[in-house]
Amino acid sequence: MLLENFTLLSFASAVECLRITNRMLEREVYQWQAVGENGETCTSSAGAVFALDGGLEELGRDDTIVICGGLDVQAATTKKLLAWLRREARKGLVVGGLCTAAHTLAKAGLLDGKRATIHWENQDSFGEEFEEVILTKSVFVVDGNRLTTAGGTSSLDLMLKLIADDHGEETANAVADQLIYSSIRTDQDTQRLSVPTRIGVRHPKLSQVIQQMERNIEEPISPSILARDVGMSTRQLERLFRRYLNRSPKRYYMELRLQKARNLLMQTDMSVINVALACGFASPSHFSKCYRAHYQTTPYRERGSQSTRQPA
Repeated sequence: MLLENFTLLSFASAVECLRITNRMLEREVYQWQAVGENGETCTSSAGAVFALDGGLEELGRDDTIVICGGLDVQAATTKKLLAWLRREARKGLVVGGLCTAAHTLAKAGLLDGKRATIHWENQDSFGEEFEEVILTKSVFVVDGNRLTTAGGTSSLDLMLKLIADDHGEETANAVADQLIYSSIRTDQDTQRLSVPTRIGVRHPKLSQVIQQMERNIEEPISPSILARDVGMSTRQLERLFRRYLNRSPKRYYMELRLQKARNLLMQTDMSVINVALACGFASPSHFSKCYRAHYQTTPYRERGSQSTRQPA
């Protein structure tokens, strides 16, 4: 099931695994169709238009639904699509979501009480909107008959796991070899680069502090406590941040909080007040002042623009 503005890489990675498995086994063990809500065409986020095999038709009990999302998944998740998805899921089908399509599954109520993942840029908004879902940062998650991936090449990892379950590790490895994919990830792997890799600095105490900051956005921790927890003084922590990141710990922490706030403004219907609280601001006025200083616009204007800046 392709949603408008779906991610081409996620879709192609999944389908290619199935195609190559058929080739490796010299028989058709997998069949698939590309369908969409209008039943005719669907456009990827890269602009490529795909002819569809069908629309929202009734499926067999042995079918698997895999939804591929991408940009502006909220708009692509229509009432008509949700009704179809709930109806088909009641048959006990396996249902999966690639890239941002975990949002669609959650909106349909299919991830309640389940472990799931979604692209890291959508984690903040997803966590706020779907509190009943156990959100992880894994590359992919298989929880019973629900499958979710983080997007991009994670479709490869999920499909290779399913192929291994169906036809053995040897077949899955042969498929990976054909794809020149030498590092197969498991559901224990996380989707983002490590903190040292992301910031370009390999300093263990600095990494520990940043990890603490990222885990405590709603209730920020003071620099003195952050410093104490890694065994240094507040002054030493200040010098560490100035040396490696050219900013104070307080400034860096503020930027993390504002980044989360922007994601929530762009990707959710949360009120500006609730966004402020979710990002550790005691008052909307203080939040607005900090936001304007960093982004040169107010939270209210940002919300009004409703840009579709989401993962490609």
